[in-house]
This record gives sequence, C-alpha cells and structure tokens, in this order.
Amino acid sequence: MHEIKCPKCGEIFTVDESGYAAISAQVRDEEFHKALHERMEQLEKEKQNELQLITGKAEIIKAQSEAELNRQIAELKAKIISVGKDKELEKAQSLAHLQQEIEQLKSQIATNDKDKQLAVTAAVNAKNDELIAKDKKIAELSFKIQEVQKDSQLQQQSLKENYENQLKAKNVTIDFYKDLKAKMSTKMVGETLEQHCEIEFNKLRATGFQNAYFEKDNESRKTGSKGDYIFKDFTDDKIEYISIMFEMKNETDSTSTKHKNEDFFKELDKDRNEKGCEYAVLVSLLEADNELYNTGIVDVSYRYPKMYVIRPQFFIPLITLLRNAALNSVQYRRQVMEYKNQNIDISHFEDDMNEFKNKFSYNYQLASKKFQAAIKEIDDAIDSLQKTKTDLLNSENNLRLANNKAQDLSIKRLTRHNPTMAQKFAELKANSED
Repeated sequence: MHEIKCPKCGEIFTVDESGYAAISAQVRDEEFHKALHERMEQLEKEKQNELQLITGKAEIIKAQSEAELNRQIAELKAKIISVGKDKELEKAQSLAHLQQEIEQLKSQIATNDKDKQLAVTAAVNAKNDELIAKDKKIAELSFKIQEVQKDSQLQQQSLKENYENQLKAKNVTIDFYKDLKAKMSTKMVGETLEQHCEIEFNKLRATGFQNAYFEKDNESRKTGSKGDYIFKDFTDDKIEYISIMFEMKNETDSTSTKHKNEDFFKELDKDRNEKGCEYAVLVSLLEADNELYNTGIVDVSYRYPKMYVIRPQFFIPLITLLRNAALNSVQYRRQVMEYKNQNIDISHFEDDMNEFKNKFSYNYQLASKKFQAAIKEIDDAIDSLQKTKTDLLNSENNLRLANNKAQDLSIKRLTRHNPTMAQKFAELKANSED
C-alpha cells in the first residue's frame, strides 16, 4: 500500500499497488510528452540556426570574393593609367591581356560561386536529409508513443476492471465473513482464522515448502501454555535454519470485551522461548480500525525480540521473507552444526572413556571384594583347620594319657577300695590253683 498526498486539499489517501502503478504510468506519459515536445522545439530551433549560419557563411564568402575581384580590377586600372601614351600598342596588348585575365578571374569567380553554391546546396540538402531523418524518427517515436498510450490505456482499463473485480470479490468476502462472524462463537472465529492460514500454507507446501514443518502446537509445557502453530524449515541435509511460533487471534464484532494485539505479546514470547523458536508472529484481526496494523507487516521488536504482527493476507509473504533472509545463514549454521558434531564426538569419546573407566572400576571393585572374600574364606578355613589340628593334638594327648592310665591299671588297683571285688578275685585265683 502507498500513501499519496493531494496537492490541492492536502488530504492523504492510500492506494494499492495497481492504483499506484496506474497513477505512476499517467505521470510518466505526461512527462514523456512534455519532454518530447520540448525536444522537437529544440531540434527545430537548431535547424533554423544552422540554416542561418550556412547562409551567412555563403554570403560572407561571396562578399570576400567580390571585394578581392574589385581590388584586382582597381590594381589593373591603376597599372593602365601609369602606362605612357608612347606605349599605346603595349598598352593595348597589356589591356587585352588584362582583359583576358579579368575574364578569367570573372570565370573563376563564377566557378567559385557555383562551387560555393553547390557546396551550400549540398550542405543544406544534407541538413535537410538529417532533419527529414529526425522528423521521420520523431514520427516513429510519436507512433510508438501512441501505441504505448493505447497499450497503457488498455492496461489501465484492464487493471481498473481487475481491481474492481477484486474489490467486488473482497467486498463479498468481507460481507461473508462479517455474516459468518456474527453467527459463530468466539472459539469458532479463532478456529476459522487458523484454518484459513493452514489452507493458505498447504496450497504452497508441495511447491515452495517441500522440506518445511507446519503443524499445530499440541505440546503443553510446565506452564500449561502453548502457541497455535509452529513453522520450521530445513535444508536438504536436514539442517534447521528457521523456526516461527504463530499465534492467531480473532474476535466477533459483538464481543463485549475488545482485546488489543499487545495483550498477547508477553504470552507469545513465552511460548516462543519454551519451544525454542527463533521468531514469533501474531496473525491478528483485532483492532480492525488501527492504521498501524493495517499498513502491512508491523515489527514490534522494540517490545520483544524478533516479533511481528500481521494481517492474514501477509501470512505467506512474511514466511517467504523470513525464510529467504534466513537462507543466507545456512552456511554459517552448517559450520556451527559441524563444530557441534565435533564437540559431540569429543564428548562422546570422553563419555565412552569415562564409562569404560567406571565399568572397569566397578568390575575391579567386584573382583576385589570377591578376592578379599575368598582370602577371608581361606583364612577362616585355615583357622578352622588349625583349630581342628589343635583339637586333634589335644585328643592325641588325651588318648596317650588314657593309654598310660590303661597300662598302669591292675587288679590290685581295681580292688584296692572294693573289698568285695578283692574277695571275688582271691576266690577265683584259689579255684584256678586247685
């Protein structure tokens, strides 16, 4: 859209691209005609000046020739007068000779005049030819101008008709949406704007956004907030070079509480940061009478970084503009990815090495614990065997003492404190002797 100020009343009004182009074409045509007319007058003046200059030069040359002839004749007459009467014959001869020279000079002068006249005529004819060529060229240019004017008029007529048709179609669309908005709930109004943007994007997805991602934001983070749509685009080697968080806002004319666009800036910036998007865009039909938002793409980066507010008709142009600008940074993003991958490889190597060290340390600790347990079991077994050895040695000693006691055992000792048994053994011994 372009703003034009009326030179008479000073009123500023806005026209679209087609109207501005038509006005510019009219101004250019009027200036071209004016410049052409001035150029034709200048060429005509140059023609008259050159003719006057050539005529003046011819007259000057002719006057100079006549003056020279008169001078020579005067000199000859002076010579004739100086000749004496006694030389009449010589005088007559000289006079005849001089007369002959005079005739020759006159003939020469006439020849020179003819040559000069021919030269002047040739110069005039050449100039006329040049002027005729210029006139012919001017006529051709005038014919072309007429054709251009006709084409311009036809084009203006076509643009005017096209503009009127588009205006009628837009008026019909506006009336339709006004009626639709009057019939729909607030939720349906918002969903209609989202569907409009999604349909506009899907029209160009197959041709202009083959590697792009454009889907609804259905993932709520810890704050419970989310945007409407997320746009991301990738290179052929899967490098993300642009991401945009979209928020669509609309409301019916009958809504009691009218919202402003700036009411949603803070929430949109928070959603953009939570989802890691580079840009934030509010597609809004709020504040329909606000000239700031009706002029085109509004940059509100003075409030929040890389944030824009647009009307729905600028949805695709803004995506294209931001994407084309971001394409220039793909090479640097690719280098950053390479550096990140290198750092990731180094970190992976360090992680693998640390993991190996941790696992080796863990296995060493397990093996060490089992080794210590085995040594402890061996020590316990040795202690047990040593105890068993000691017990066996003690048993052997007890058996030796028992054996010694058994060797010392006799009937006399057995019956020493038992008279009954002593008597029995005595009787048994007496019987054995009988």
